Amino acid sequence: MTDEEVIAGFQLMARSEGIIPALECAHAVAWISREAPKMQGKIVLMNLSGRGDKDVGQMMDILDGKL
Repeated sequence: MTDEEVIAGFQLMARSEGIIPALECAHAVAWISREAPKMQGKIVLMNLSGRGDKDVGQMMDILDGKL
C-alpha cells in the first residue's frame, strides 16, 4: 500500500461518508478500493476503529488544507 493510496482512502471516506477515519482504517479503505474490481458481487465488511480526529492535523499538512 502506498502513501498516496492511503491518502486517497482517507479522502474517499471523509468525502463520501463524512467520517474522518484513523489512518489504520484509511489503509483498509485503500485496499478495498484497489481490490474492488476483483470483488464484484461479493459482500465486503470493514471495521472502523480508532480516532481519526488525532490524524487530522497531519493530514491537513499533507493535503495543504484541502480535504
